[in-house]
Amino acid sequence: MTEYSDAFLKDILQRTKSIAVVGVSMNPVRPSYYVARYLSLKGYTVIPVNPGHAGKELFGQTVRASLSDIPEQVDMVDIFRRSEAVPPIVDDALGAFPGLRTIWMQIGVENDNAAAVAEARGVDVVMNRCPKIEYQRLFGELRMGGFATGLISSKL
Repeated sequence: MTEYSDAFLKDILQRTKSIAVVGVSMNPVRPSYYVARYLSLKGYTVIPVNPGHAGKELFGQTVRASLSDIPEQVDMVDIFRRSEAVPPIVDDALGAFPGLRTIWMQIGVENDNAAAVAEARGVDVVMNRCPKIEYQRLFGELRMGGFATGLISSKL
């Protein structure tokens, strides 16, 4: 697992205001749905991206077919896609958002080449982590007790 300092992750979560979530599902039991919903409930502007659901509404936002369909600037792109699908998503993000600050790849998603491209452009990269879990951990919102909390903390 890639290591990141708590200060680095906390800084990202505090400075971020808008997040494009690539690969979001309309199904409320899917992780991409409940992570995006959680982030929207925490005050982030969450822009859902999924070509199969483009034009629908989710969390008060129109689902976009691609990153290039988002007219406003976003601070972070959160990727819910397989690792091999990441490079073109990063390329699209860098092209669409000149002020992009962060590329975040979800748990199980890592692509060192795409990360290097983003970092070379001055964009912070987080791989194999979940912003919802990190938010809960760093801002004291984990609701589990005892043994389970220790397991989660030791793995992050």
